[in-house]
Amino acid sequence: MAAHPTLQVLAIPAVRHFALARLCRAAAATGLAAAVGWHVYDVTGSALALGLLGIVEFVPVVPIGLWGGALADTRDRVALTRWAQLAIAAAVGGLAITHALDLPIAWVFAAAFLLACGQAIERPANSAILPSLVPPEQFGVAITVVSAVRNVALALGPVVAGFTIASAGITAAYVLAAVLVLASALALTRLPPALPQPRDDGEESAVTLTAVAEGISFVRSNRPILGSMTLDLFAVIFASVDALLPVFARDVLGVGAEGFGVLSGALAFGTFAMSAVMWVRPPGERPGRALIWAVAAFGAATLVFAASSSFALSVAALVVAGMADQVSMVARETILQLSTPDALRGRVSAVNFVFIGASNELGRAESGALAAWIGAVASVWWGGGLCLTALGAVATGIPELASFVVSRPPSPPVRGSVAP
Repeated sequence: MAAHPTLQVLAIPAVRHFALARLCRAAAATGLAAAVGWHVYDVTGSALALGLLGIVEFVPVVPIGLWGGALADTRDRVALTRWAQLAIAAAVGGLAITHALDLPIAWVFAAAFLLACGQAIERPANSAILPSLVPPEQFGVAITVVSAVRNVALALGPVVAGFTIASAGITAAYVLAAVLVLASALALTRLPPALPQPRDDGEESAVTLTAVAEGISFVRSNRPILGSMTLDLFAVIFASVDALLPVFARDVLGVGAEGFGVLSGALAFGTFAMSAVMWVRPPGERPGRALIWAVAAFGAATLVFAASSSFALSVAALVVAGMADQVSMVARETILQLSTPDALRGRVSAVNFVFIGASNELGRAESGALAAWIGAVASVWWGGGLCLTALGAVATGIPELASFVVSRPPSPPVRGSVAP
């Protein structure tokens, strides 16, 4: 009897080491995001400052991110990811120093900018590693397995950060994040090199503007990829609430730093819960259609969060949003990685992370600015409605997204048969 697809993927040592690296890195990422957000709001008491933080973190995403994608298509992606993580750990150390020495908020923004630069280089290379570790027919299961492990950390990272801040202070939360990033870099040393495959035209890949443009051109010409990225962009820009969680925790729900940690972890807990379901039931063959339904659920959960004055209901709404986000992430990554030649994976992943960076950071900026103008609750109401409106526009304008089907390799011939 054949082993379950999940067990087959977990039997690959490189997948296990990669999953461990993602576990540590994700815990650091979400814990760090929570710590920086709390740090800025604690110093300024301003929702607008949280929006400004989003802009600062977005500025390097496009130029550095696209350059990092081209770099990932010319270098060993494992080594590049590892060096980027060492730089990220140094930037996190800078954040710890800014708080320990009580430096002005401008220093926090400067350290956050450097951190964003390191992440812009790391993400395309890191994203392009997994397809080199498993055959294409196992990629959907592999991304689900890795995502499940990663989502454990995404759920625990903000909660641990919240309680660390409450018990030991923001500096301790930064130190913990730096240690986790270094642990991820150490786990990556157990992976084999992930060198890009040669180009189909035989030309040698180089880090040039032309190479960057190739990645952008490919995305524009591939309608399912373009549709999945566009849908994610507008959904998160409009319906993202994570930047406002310090405001909701302190001023709307009155639950303090501990409650803030729970709210921050609720989204990630939802992603973990859904990934656990997907472990048992691997992704289907229609990821585009799954993506559309997931974004619909995400927008609806955002509206419930806006309507809630109960801490329990708010947590539940964020859990549902996280579950929808997990389906969205797996579907989008499946479409992207299985539609892209390996020689272009770094650059296409970079374009994807530009979209993600734009949605995450501009979403925070939009949320902070709108909340400063009309209030946090009204801002979330507005964003949920716009998310559902954007969903209808993309689903109608790019029908290739809903019709995308994962192609499976041909079945091997039956023993004894003669190939035609």
